[in-house]
Amino acid sequence: MKTGSIKHALVVGSGSIAKRHIKNLREQFPGASVICVSASGRVLDKNEVGASEIAPDLASAISFKPDFAIVASPAPFHLRNADELLAAHVPVLIEKPLCASRDEMTQIDLKRHSARVGIGYNLRFTPAAKVVKELLDNGAVGPISTAFAEVGQYLPDWRPDTDYRVGVSARKELGGGALLELSHELDYLSWFFGPFTRALGVLRDTGQLGINVEDNVDALLEKEKRLMVHVHLDFNQRQPCRRFKAVGEQGTVLWDLIANEVTLLLPDGRIKKIYSDSTYNRNQMYIDQTSAFISFVQEGAVFASSLDSASGVMSLIESIRLSSKHAKWVDVEAVL
Repeated sequence: MKTGSIKHALVVGSGSIAKRHIKNLREQFPGASVICVSASGRVLDKNEVGASEIAPDLASAISFKPDFAIVASPAPFHLRNADELLAAHVPVLIEKPLCASRDEMTQIDLKRHSARVGIGYNLRFTPAAKVVKELLDNGAVGPISTAFAEVGQYLPDWRPDTDYRVGVSARKELGGGALLELSHELDYLSWFFGPFTRALGVLRDTGQLGINVEDNVDALLEKEKRLMVHVHLDFNQRQPCRRFKAVGEQGTVLWDLIANEVTLLLPDGRIKKIYSDSTYNRNQMYIDQTSAFISFVQEGAVFASSLDSASGVMSLIESIRLSSKHAKWVDVEAVL
């Protein structure tokens, strides 16, 4: 099989993100067969999910000998699905988060498999994120002392044609809640700054949405007493908001993820726009992520969102959970 060619691709799951991957794969590789299987064993309609083929179970799906698989099932199924695929030597791209809890990671260790694994933290594949990473790495505003990451959007507006209360995001048993669903912010913060040492968190269910998971998360992440990061995640903001700010000795880096702009605030009131693209198609980050994963699988290229980095995100998640439960700072290294 030549580099970049795909004969069979498998998607596990049938929700909105699974359908996005299926559509993208069929457009990227028009000659390939894209197989879909339900993680729960539900009977699927080939036309409804957009797949070339439907498999009744994962074992049957593996019999197609897929070149790789995308696991887009609910988070509590991720490790179990990936483990079965990797045992059959099928490379796996797992949708974020890696899993739903620390306990799952102690029960299933994907590192024992030789097949390649990646995690779908797709914000890393946006041009704007790469610009911010380069600015921080190059010390564009000097050493960073404080940073802020915020994301909020009203959950019923995410998919207005469906009842938000029955979706994965709103259900504890399916790995819902703002902390897991919005963990992209924890991933890019770890990518920008490296591992954090301590976390202080508060998880809240405001009761505004009538769901059984937290709809608000506030956290402080500390890195060796040199850097403090403020994080806010919520399902409640009626006007969507997603932004990052890093305060440096010689200025400030601003990234507005919705406007898709990166700006430097410099001394003496100077403002320098580094990147702006209002026409960027957000679906492109999924396509670029899949292309990067295929290069990783076929050529051994580096895939930015690795199993190790995603495990680090889970360490942060568990630290914030424990901190909220016990109302105290938690050492991240001690969690996993």
